[in-house]
Amino acid sequence: MKILVTLILALCMAPLPSTSTIKMQWDEDRKLTWADFKGTPDAGDSFVASTNSGISFSFSYKVKSGKMTMDYDVQCNFYPELSWYKPDLVTDYILKHEQTHFDISELYARKLRKAMEETSFSNNPKEEVNALYQKNETARQQMQTKFDFDTDHSKNEPVEIQWRRFVAKELKKYERWKLQ
Repeated sequence: MKILVTLILALCMAPLPSTSTIKMQWDEDRKLTWADFKGTPDAGDSFVASTNSGISFSFSYKVKSGKMTMDYDVQCNFYPELSWYKPDLVTDYILKHEQTHFDISELYARKLRKAMEETSFSNNPKEEVNALYQKNETARQQMQTKFDFDTDHSKNEPVEIQWRRFVAKELKKYERWKLQ
């Protein structure tokens, strides 16, 4: 008996983008530019920029002769239409802060790929995979929040620099699990 199930999860820091939403996949050779931020800022918002990034994830599996095989896809995306900036108030320094948010999402995409590779799933893995994804997503959101808290939303430059170095080091540590 063949069973084929596909589950698609997409979670961002803001409301979930619709399927028609434009997205940019993370690429180590391409850094964000202000031209990538196409959303409209809320005039009353005290922040000068906002990055909407997250992980999209899908998997499928089948059981044949009692043996389960699984395929999965994990991507880190930036959502231009949901990301914005206030042109008169931003700098290259702020852009690097926003890039670090995107890099943190990529770090957790790699961590999820690693977890998927290293986990032994049952022949009915839907709940197990979902739990793994949710645990990873919670950790990603917590790190995003901690990054903003520790750096005071980029205002604490020495801590900002420490965070950038830390995230770069972690990306290198999980380099084996980046998309090729």
